[in-house]
Amino acid sequence: MLTWAIIALIVALVAGALGFTGVAAGAAFVARVLFAIFLIVFLVLLVLSLIGVGAAVV
Repeated sequence: MLTWAIIALIVALVAGALGFTGVAAGAAFVARVLFAIFLIVFLVLLVLSLIGVGAAVV
């Protein structure tokens, strides 16, 4: 998911540099949304790992 956010960011930068402001704004929005989803999933998994949910009991 982070890969898709980075790709959308690159598309936004290239489109903005070439003057396609509508495409750049859309790609930047997609990049922000995907990054936010990635960040939320990361934080949830980090908290779950810190409290020991899903840890294997040996």
